[in-house]
Amino acid sequence: MDCRVCMAGGDVWMRGQIGGALSQESEHDLASMVSDFLENGSAGAGDSWCSSDSDSAHLSDLAHLADKIACYKCSVAQYENDLASVVHSLILSISENNLHLVKSGPCNASCLKFSLVKLLRLSGYDAAVCSARWQGSGKVPGGDHEYIDVVNHSNTGSSERLIIDIDFRSHFEIARAVQSYDRILNSLPVVYVGSLTRLKQFLQVMVEAARSSLKQNSMPLPPWRSLAYLQAKWQSPYQRQFDLDEHNANSIFSFDHKQCSGHLKMLQSQLHSEIEANRLLKPKSNDNIRRHKPARSYSLFRAL
Repeated sequence: MDCRVCMAGGDVWMRGQIGGALSQESEHDLASMVSDFLENGSAGAGDSWCSSDSDSAHLSDLAHLADKIACYKCSVAQYENDLASVVHSLILSISENNLHLVKSGPCNASCLKFSLVKLLRLSGYDAAVCSARWQGSGKVPGGDHEYIDVVNHSNTGSSERLIIDIDFRSHFEIARAVQSYDRILNSLPVVYVGSLTRLKQFLQVMVEAARSSLKQNSMPLPPWRSLAYLQAKWQSPYQRQFDLDEHNANSIFSFDHKQCSGHLKMLQSQLHSEIEANRLLKPKSNDNIRRHKPARSYSLFRAL
């Protein structure tokens, strides 16, 4: 398969900073949408969502969609590959104690993201945790999402945002998925690292795959798995933040970080499996490329 074919086209996504707080009503939009869908959802309602979810052709062949995922994974710019290697190495270098060093107060499930951002910034990257929020509009429920971005500054003065999402696969989990859908889901990167344009390509394919899987079980596509809702997670207005508020060192270990610790262990296990699988598919001569930079970052927390 020629992966260059899959990279043709692509939209430019809106970017910006959040200008103000959302109304409290927007925080209930998703819960209300889920309730309404479960109580009143029907195949007809699902079809109406399908008609507006994507401007791409409606694809029902999950095998073909799996090929597209493989294509998008191999069509990656070198600087994205380099950043992905650094991100993977830094995640594997984080220990449970590092989570306490990032935030000493009650855990809010953001400690792992801020730990990674701290290491990326110490490694010279313009990284931040992005908190995106959006109000409901039409059939798209309001919500919020937290992810990481790295701004790549060029010598010409231009810049590009690269997205890092450490919970990437979770955005596409659906009920009663058929086996072929699960295979596509598990073929996605454990951690997404890349451009907004390539991210949208993944989203379009996964929406089509979810629709096809749900259709086989006579189930409609729920609003929170629509393309419009998924795109809102990364293209909505956002705030960038570098550090969580820290308290004095005497209270560092007074709070539990079970949620982030469990997430860290699961993420590291999945990354190990993915890296090993990729290593088997590549020549051994490529195994040690660019090892020096992330390896130097292993002790960065100790230097703080």
